[in-house]
Amino acid sequence: MSFERFGKIGFISETKVASFVKHLEDGKIMATRCSRCGKLYFPPRADCPDDLSTDMTWQQLSGRCKLLTYTTAHFAPTGFRDDVPYTIGLAECEEGVKVYALLSKDIDEKEMRIGMDLQVTPVRLPNSRITYELKKA
Repeated sequence: MSFERFGKIGFISETKVASFVKHLEDGKIMATRCSRCGKLYFPPRADCPDDLSTDMTWQQLSGRCKLLTYTTAHFAPTGFRDDVPYTIGLAECEEGVKVYALLSKDIDEKEMRIGMDLQVTPVRLPNSRITYELKKA
């Protein structure tokens, strides 16, 4: 399976969790859960770092989350210069996993506040690429 359509710039073409991209294309935000210890991972992992199990299952997230922190970048690495300024946030999903993602440009800077309700949502990018971002709930 291919992972090269994920994100604005991809450096990995193959991974054991490549179906994550297909799930995004289907409008689903998916995490993986270790069948042995029960820990949930986002972004998804193919192997559990806690007990080294490879017995992982997919679990759909509701996408509902609360903003924990954020920052606005006025600089950018290669490939993101056209997006400046952009805001990156860390949010906690109701399932307990944390999501690090861009905040939607639809959210006015004056509206941003710690604890605000957000939704993790798949977003289509140019050139048949896909990612996810944090939007207003």
